[in-house]
This record gives sequence, C-alpha cells and structure tokens, in this order.
Amino acid sequence: MMRINLLPHRAEKRRAKQIQFIALGVISVVLAGILVGSVQVAIDAKIAYQERRNAYLKQETTVLDKQIEEIKKLREQTQALLARKNVVEGLQSTRSDTVHLLDQMLRILPDGVYIKTLKQSGDKINMVGYAQSNSRISTLMRAVEDSPWLEAPSLVEIHAVTTAGSRVGEFSLNFALTKPKIVAAPPSPKPAAAKG
Repeated sequence: MMRINLLPHRAEKRRAKQIQFIALGVISVVLAGILVGSVQVAIDAKIAYQERRNAYLKQETTVLDKQIEEIKKLREQTQALLARKNVVEGLQSTRSDTVHLLDQMLRILPDGVYIKTLKQSGDKINMVGYAQSNSRISTLMRAVEDSPWLEAPSLVEIHAVTTAGSRVGEFSLNFALTKPKIVAAPPSPKPAAAKG
C-alpha cells in the first residue's frame, strides 16, 4: 500500500530555513560583535600605549629642560669666572707697570720740573706739572721718547702761573706706558757630536 504524506512539509522546510537564518544571523552578529570588540580593544590598547609614551616624553622633556637650565647657569658661571680670571691675569700682568712708571719718572725727570698729578688709565698716562722753562719740558719729552718703558709724548697745554712767589709754566703732558721689546738671542750652535 502506498503512503501519502499529507503533512505540510513545505511549511516545515520554511520554518527550518527561518531557524537556520536566525541562527546564522545571531552567529553573524555575535562574530561581528566579537570582531568589533577585539578591534576596539586593540585600538584602545594602542591609544593607551601612545598616551603612556607621550606622558613619558613629557616627563623626560621636563627633565631635559631642567638640565638645559642648569647647563645655561653653569655656562654663565663659567663665563663670569673666566672674566674674573682675565681681570686677575690682567692685573697680575700690569702689576709692575706702576713701579716701572714711577721708576722711569724718577730717572727721566729733569731738574726744574715738578709733578703736580700723575694719572694712569690703562696704558695712557696724563701728567700735570710745573716747569721753570719750556726747554725743561722739551727735555722731559725727549727723555720720555728715549725711555724703554714710555713712548709717544704729547704736550696738551702749557701756560704761565705764579706759584710760591715765582712764575713757572704749568703743563699737561700725555704719554703711553709700554713694555720694552726683548730681543731674542740667536740660538747657540749645537756642538758637533764626537765621532768615535
């Protein structure tokens, strides 16, 4: 005998396909959610890593800025110390200049010439004094020119004044203090090596 299926098989197939479609849709949504979530987690991790790096760089930049400021201060202190050192070296090198100046003044000052003031500004000297005659001032200028420590005499002014009941010439003279040039001795010949 023959069997006929009168059940609605098409409706069951349709329902099975709908269930399969819903299951695939749910699985697709879940997979898409997992994919989006993992991508979001990865992006958040990279952002957090970059923010940590940025914070580290800011911290290191602050440290470097402090070090740069310290280096600037050290350079300024070094420059100040070098300036002081140069001043001290300059004073040391010119320490004996005043002694030589006074010594030369004692040696070259002719009779009848008296010093009123003697001012030094660097290597420039200004002398104000009294002379009994103009020829004594000329003698003084020649002596300044011939001195190894003095040079370039220049008479600024001369005028007659009365001091201590006598007429004398008050003069102002400028000249420069110099260091004598030391002539280097020629090198002595080396003795010939003895041949043996």
